[in-house]
Amino acid sequence: MPLQLDRQTAHDRLNEGKAAYANGDPSDACPYNMYGSVEERFGHRYWTKGWSMARSETETQPEQTTEVSAGQ
Repeated sequence: MPLQLDRQTAHDRLNEGKAAYANGDPSDACPYNMYGSVEERFGHRYWTKGWSMARSETETQPEQTTEVSAGQ
């Protein structure tokens, strides 16, 4: 049975990419081949997009700093 190239599958690949970023995986760790079959290219496109979205979300959040008290 061939892979369905639909919104649900795209959403799943986006989430896979976001999870990979959260785990510290580099962008080139994508398990899908950008030069492979239609299904592989589809997976690569949306996995990479998810990874990039997660990175952008992280970079646009203000950094949380903790103030160190001098104990005075």
